[in-house]
Amino acid sequence: MQDQPDALVIGAGPAGLMAAEELALAGRRVVICEAKPSPARKFLMAGKSGLNLTKDEPAATFAAHYTPPDWLAQMLVEFGPETVKDFARGLGQEVFTGSSGRVFPVVMKGSPLLRAWLARLAGHGVTLRTRWRWTGFSGSGLSFETPEGARVLTPRVTVLAAGGASWARLGSDGGWTPWLSARGVGIAPWQPANMGLSLSWSPHMARHFGQPVKGVRLSAGGLESRGEFVISGRGLEGGGIYPLSRPLREGAALLLDLLPGLSEAEIAARLARMRPGESLANRLRKLGLSPVQAALAMEFGRPEPLARLRRLVIRHDGPRPLDEAISVAGGIRREALTPDLELRPLPGIFACGEMLDWEAPTGGYLLTGCFATGRWAGRAAARIG
Repeated sequence: MQDQPDALVIGAGPAGLMAAEELALAGRRVVICEAKPSPARKFLMAGKSGLNLTKDEPAATFAAHYTPPDWLAQMLVEFGPETVKDFARGLGQEVFTGSSGRVFPVVMKGSPLLRAWLARLAGHGVTLRTRWRWTGFSGSGLSFETPEGARVLTPRVTVLAAGGASWARLGSDGGWTPWLSARGVGIAPWQPANMGLSLSWSPHMARHFGQPVKGVRLSAGGLESRGEFVISGRGLEGGGIYPLSRPLREGAALLLDLLPGLSEAEIAARLARMRPGESLANRLRKLGLSPVQAALAMEFGRPEPLARLRRLVIRHDGPRPLDEAISVAGGIRREALTPDLELRPLPGIFACGEMLDWEAPTGGYLLTGCFATGRWAGRAAARIG
């Protein structure tokens, strides 16, 4: 029979590991249960394209990127961009700040940081049990499927860090939702965040699949973005779309300004200098549009593409499926938690990370939010007698 832990953390992503470290530093005997064969799979996946840890931004404006903006504000003051950078350096990972303000490890991947972090946790006496899948509650205990069969743990204190409901293959499937709902915990419905859009393209767009679209201004629901995005066979993906996720999933139109550096008068003057009878494709090229930008103008601007270059309405079919989203909105409602992130209906059980109903854009905000809430919940849980 496995020894019962003093403190249990469910989920070995960044929020769970942070909570476990705080509990261990407070002298608690900590066990982390992770459903997958190895920890932090989504964290490592994020690191494959360069691990964006945080955003080098003043604390006064950093929290404003979160929805709701006030809920995590104090947590982010205590573990914000500067603290995240110090945390990485403490694990032997020097960081740098890119031109956009995004902060990355010099090695540009997550595995060295994770290895150092796991070694440090082991040094604090933290036990990691992989292939331990949480399956709900059993009386006052928490039940698990394990390689040795079913187990029930009855820790003195628990921190839930089981992730949201996207990227199920990496461990975040939201399967815990009905178990907490049955115990009276309010759960907001899951919705995709930082997601792509579905589109049904005409055949002539196929040659542009995989092409990036740069140098345009995107807007939806009063928000603007200047990042690039990619045309795929399924729709639109990429950093230019993600900051607009909230209004787009609520039904706002996606608008493109294909010539953000030119005024209406400048566009009119350039058109007036063109020879009569020139083809539409040639006119678009002379205005400075790339081939993929011109294709978008002709796809969505008919019958007068030239009149719609500053306000091109992209007709889309809504967000890509939830499981494809980089992150999610929804989860445990704020009112279901104390200020310490303890579940009101379940004293002694705390929650953190993407299980909570907060939302943030990519660019380092997601990871910082997970670090900050994990630390907050871990510290609060450590105070339980």
